[in-house]
Amino acid sequence: MIAEVAAPETAPGPVIDELVATLERDGVVVLPELIGERQLAAMRQSFEVRLQRLRWNNFDGYEKERYRHVVQDLLTLDQGFVDLTLHPIVKGVLNRYLGNRFELVEAKGWKSLPTRRDFHGWHGDAWYDQSVAQGIPREVKLAMYLTDVRSGAFNYVKGSQRQQHPRIIPNRDVQDVPQTQISEVLGRAGTAFLFDTSGTHRQSVPILEPRCALFYNYHDPDVRLEQDNIDHYRNLTACSACALKPRCTSDKHKRLKRWEHEGVLDKMQARLDRMPEAMTIRRQTVEHPFGTLKAWMGNTHFLTKTLEKVKTEMSLQVLAYNMKRMINIFGVNPLMQAIAA
Repeated sequence: MIAEVAAPETAPGPVIDELVATLERDGVVVLPELIGERQLAAMRQSFEVRLQRLRWNNFDGYEKERYRHVVQDLLTLDQGFVDLTLHPIVKGVLNRYLGNRFELVEAKGWKSLPTRRDFHGWHGDAWYDQSVAQGIPREVKLAMYLTDVRSGAFNYVKGSQRQQHPRIIPNRDVQDVPQTQISEVLGRAGTAFLFDTSGTHRQSVPILEPRCALFYNYHDPDVRLEQDNIDHYRNLTACSACALKPRCTSDKHKRLKRWEHEGVLDKMQARLDRMPEAMTIRRQTVEHPFGTLKAWMGNTHFLTKTLEKVKTEMSLQVLAYNMKRMINIFGVNPLMQAIAA
């Protein structure tokens, strides 16, 4: 099990020393209680409200994945999510482990759905550009359970942090690791822990009941990110003299993020602005094939079950439509000649 340190009663200095030592040694450490029961209940309630509907356009909600529902921008949900980041123990450990240049770069959570599928297997979090990195930059995640976790807990191979560049790790590479070296974080709602994301970790299976957890991501913002590719921009001189700064940010300056191919999206939007009827024309264009396929398939739609079989059935329907369409346009003989060629 993971070494757990008792909550401090007065000054947290000795406790932080012990927490940092455990994090340096194992790569993961369970923290003392950070949030009270009342505040935890308010956080859980606001999280559950966000899970009631899908995120769409400008409407807040969750993002649906196959085995979990993801909630972004946790700091906007409840004050408790903000207070957690400002807790003196959290800040003290991060300052010692990451230095004073770290920033909170991501705050999200998810509800993991019951499953026996190993969908979030062993890995280290890839986040920086490994082609230019000098060594392995440090990154830490703060995690906290919003529900009791009795299955599907967080697993971490102790001492695996900063040994190699993060990557997806096959199960066969971990099967010989002694169980005593694998930390499993089971616990009630409110259990919080820090871990170095370069270490080998996963969400274990099976997950026998829904599990809600939050994850805050901290690293040095000056480390170049992996080729995803996101460009960061800031202008200290312009920010400090800008008349609109009070309406933009309360920080000393504003940091902007932009995808390296954002210009492509801008050009597409400009084309739509010049030709707003384009989407209407496209909807009319696709109406015929979809309407025809629905008429062919009838009220039952698909005759098979499971995703793979339905994909195959749909592919055959589309192939049949395309062949009939080509016969109507070109005729049978020209189509046969084109296929033979």
